[in-house]
Amino acid sequence: MGITEPTLADRQVISKQRVADHGEVLTGKREVNAMLDLVKQETERIESRFLEPACGTGNFLAEILERKLDVVDRRYRRSPIEHERYTLAAVCSLYGIDILEDNVIECRRRLLAIAERHCKSLFNADFIPVIEFVLKRNIIHGDALSLQTVGDNPKPIIFSEWSLFNGSMVKRRDFAFQELLSFAGTKGQPLFSDLGEKAFFPQPVKDFPLTHYMKIGNAAE
Repeated sequence: MGITEPTLADRQVISKQRVADHGEVLTGKREVNAMLDLVKQETERIESRFLEPACGTGNFLAEILERKLDVVDRRYRRSPIEHERYTLAAVCSLYGIDILEDNVIECRRRLLAIAERHCKSLFNADFIPVIEFVLKRNIIHGDALSLQTVGDNPKPIIFSEWSLFNGSMVKRRDFAFQELLSFAGTKGQPLFSDLGEKAFFPQPVKDFPLTHYMKIGNAAE
């Protein structure tokens, strides 16, 4: 009997060179699930936000999305429109940063594939570019230590906050990652709290008008 090749979710080392150059060791599926079970209620809350500052190929984010979309499937399978809206809300709630571009590409691909699979029986081809646009905004090729994008022309990392209103409308606001971290680190207040405690609400660097969720990709990036 041959040895089974580990799946992407189970691989912890892609290459020794990547470990040496970047200290890259991915978290295996068993460990991911054990850690997420510590905050199980939040992983199953559709709009609860998660940021993975060294997301790799997306082992944590992929599992969180699976959990969220299992909830969407159970609640909204009989309503294609509601299922689509809440699938978008789940995708919009996930954020990641990685210093390696191939990891960013693979993470986006995995999350898109999960969303497509959960929407398979309700498939709307026009919905896929919407998911792709959100993932491009939310999964960033950057350095979480320098708080900048990676490339020939590094820029401050900007994240988009997506909020659903009146069913089909989305409010997008862009925030500088550096500002969020600096305030939280000095003042000790949570960001965007929806649990009732006092929270810091930062000022966006850009504010977009309410837009139908199928048209959010039409806005300038």
